[in-house]
Amino acid sequence: MRIAIPLFDGFTALDAVGPYEVLRMLPEAEVVFAAAAAGTYTDGEGSLGLRATAAFTDVTAADVLLVPGGPGARRGVTDGPLLDWIRRIDATSSWTTSVCTGSLLLGAAGLLDGLEATTHWSAVEALESYGARYTPQRVVEQPGGVITAAGVSSGIDMALRLAELIAGRVAAEAFQLAIEYDPQPPFDSGSYAKASDEAKAYLAQRGQRVRDNR
Repeated sequence: MRIAIPLFDGFTALDAVGPYEVLRMLPEAEVVFAAAAAGTYTDGEGSLGLRATAAFTDVTAADVLLVPGGPGARRGVTDGPLLDWIRRIDATSSWTTSVCTGSLLLGAAGLLDGLEATTHWSAVEALESYGARYTPQRVVEQPGGVITAAGVSSGIDMALRLAELIAGRVAAEAFQLAIEYDPQPPFDSGSYAKASDEAKAYLAQRGQRVRDNR
């Protein structure tokens, strides 16, 4: 069970690490972090790094492709080698998945045209520009093994669902227990539909573009 996760400068850490913590527990799982070249790539803040142990040219097939998002994903929609690799791995995979704005890379690779998909609420217009039909669900499954997850933390939900599809419900529940994933947030502001106008204004003041996607 090979799970391939691409890295690039400007990825969002939890997009990759959250699903990794779940999927690494699959029976006989082999998780490969791949990039244009082996080495360390930093997150969107430039302060946290993950190491790619393989170059794209070294990884030619996978059972699961998991594409993280982040500001680097938005830039990566014009990165020919990255998109070519995503297409090549998708052709071999049983499951092609994305978290947050990682869906923009799937879209730019031509893998979401005509499909329902989700992404971070700030990237809806960009997602739809690739022919996808945005839906605000947290996790969206499509025929052919395509699964997209919304913003950041939803990657854990997606990985648990994928674990269920691959190894069964009991295994997925065991993985959830192992990471003690029992969300009880102190606020109910985790989706655009629920967030207050004040919270949206706060993000806008910090330069985060806000669009009404309800």
